[in-house]
Order: sequence, then structure tokens, then C-alpha cells
Amino acid sequence: SDKQKEATSLIVEQLVESGIKLVASLPDDWIAPLIRAVDEDDRFRHVPVNREESAIGLCSGAYFGGIPSLALMGASGLMTCVYAITKINYSYLRGVIGDPRPHHIANGLYLTKLLDSISLPFLLVEEKKTIARIPAAFKHCQAMNRPEVVIFTEAVLRGEA
Repeated sequence: SDKQKEATSLIVEQLVESGIKLVASLPDDWIAPLIRAVDEDDRFRHVPVNREESAIGLCSGAYFGGIPSLALMGASGLMTCVYAITKINYSYLRGVIGDPRPHHIANGLYLTKLLDSISLPFLLVEEKKTIARIPAAFKHCQAMNRPEVVIFTEAVLRGEA
């Protein structure tokens, strides 16, 4: 939809504003338009990976090499990466009200609590206006020398919020 394209475009522009150069991603139908937009944009080097831990490892290596990067994955993928994130370093919230897929309810119940439990900062993007905070979140993670998670709700990704 046009709203979804607009939301995706806003997110991509904030990634550019943040200085992101490398994007690692895992296939996920929910963020597929965002992955496609990054892949087609010459301002990024996009690397599709087959495991969430590979995305974390790639982005961590890029960070240590001075290359601003991010990993795009679904919430369930992120939750499989706790070990990789905490051992190496220390695209959206599922299961919230309105999520039409009941098998993601557990992600909505636990994701932010899990991030809090390992002191992993996050920016929850529930409204279009919050997309503009992505560069600040990226600067925050650089200042802390830790990753920061940016979580998009489905409504934001569809351009409805």
C-alpha cells in the first residue's frame, strides 16, 4: 500500500541519517518491504544471512571495523540471539494487541521484558513520528558501545500509525 511504502521510506531515510552502511537481514514476511527497500538502495551494503546469530556476528564485526551497521530480523529471531548479543557485544514487536497471528503472542508478552532483563536498550516505535528518533538511538548505542534494538509495531510498518 502507499502508506506502507511511505513508512518504509521514512525508516530507510532515518537509517541513512544514522550513517548505517551495512545491513544484515533474515527473511521475514512482516519486514519484507523494509528488507527489499534496503536491498535495492545503493547507500547500503545488504547481506542476507541464514541465522540470526550470523547477523549479530556480522554487525559486531562491522562495528569493530568502524562500519555502522544493523541487523533486521523479526522478534522471534531476536529472542534467539540473546547469547550472541550478550557475549559478542556487551525489526518489530509481535504479539501486541492487534497482531492477527496468535502464535506470536508470547513474543509480545516477553520481548521488551527480555531486553530489559539483559539491560539491552530499545526504542519502541509505535507511531510514525517516532521513526525520526532512529538516529538518536543509533548515537546512543555508539556512546554506550552496545547494540540498541529498534522495535517497529505492525501498524507503523503498514503506515497506519
